[in-house]
Order: sequence, then C-alpha cells, then structure tokens
Amino acid sequence: MSTLPFTPDLTLKPEVTAFFDEPTNTISYVVKDPGSNACAIVDSVMDIDYAAGRISHAGADRIIAFVREHGLKVEWLIETHVHADHLSAAPYIQAQLGGKLGIGENITIVQETFGKIFNEGTEFQRDGSQFDRLFTDGDSYTIGTMTAYAMETPGHTPACMTHVIGNAAFVGDTLF
Repeated sequence: MSTLPFTPDLTLKPEVTAFFDEPTNTISYVVKDPGSNACAIVDSVMDIDYAAGRISHAGADRIIAFVREHGLKVEWLIETHVHADHLSAAPYIQAQLGGKLGIGENITIVQETFGKIFNEGTEFQRDGSQFDRLFTDGDSYTIGTMTAYAMETPGHTPACMTHVIGNAAFVGDTLF
C-alpha cells in the first residue's frame, strides 16, 4: 500500500455546495472553510451551445451570485484537470471575484500537445503562465484556515490532480 505525500485532516469538514451543469454533465463546487468566509471554486463550467456555436456564463453567474449572497471570499479557482468536454469559467469568475487560478504542473504537456494539434502559433503560451500556480504532487495551499493538498492522479490527462480538502476529495474526471 502506498502512502499519501501529505497527511490530510479528515476531521475537518468543509462546507461543499455543488452546481450541476446539465448540458456537460459536470459538477462545479464551492468549497467553504467552516472557520471563515474563505472559499475555493473547483472546476467551474462556461456554458456552450455546440449546435449554435455560442457560449454564455449562466452557470458561472449562478456560482458568482451564490458567493456574493453568502459573503464569501474566493481565494482559489481550482482546475482538477484540463477540460475537453467543456470550457472553464475560471478566468471569467476570477475577473468578477478575484482569487488565484491553479492547475497541475503537467498542464504544459497538454498545452504543447493541443498547441500542435490545433496549429496554434507561438503567441499561444505553452508554459502554464495562464495560471497563478502550477501544483506538483503533495503541494499544499490554504483556503482560509483549511490546508488543502494536491495529489497527482494522471490518466484522463497528464495534468489530472485530486485536491484533498479536509474530509473531501475533488477528483475531476479521475473517476467516471
């Protein structure tokens, strides 16, 4: 049996609110520190109508309204992985509410691969610079008084990470 590269506090129970996006069958989460008004938003979704070729921010706006209604302070916008099945609303939410944007360090592998597939020129940065933090296995970060941990769980993409926050784990598409 392998051991975790960190020791989570399983007695800590973050307040987790889920937001289901029916068109993409995706769940986004607001994870609140029970000891403060600090929170993180995990895997936010931007709405896309593939048939019409239109995007909207309706789902993200629901999350923004929830955060404002509850007087929360967004400290992190976490991407558990790069999303092929939907677009991320994290930059949009970050512009509205602040917070730092984080993803696994292997996003650079995904960026390099997709940069070539879609024939993106040199203006498309493949160094992860679109994010405030690139997590490595065992990294920790804080959300208010909670310590969260990032754990590499590659498979769906090389950038997949599980984020363990108290007794909750956010696995993205690690499990289908």
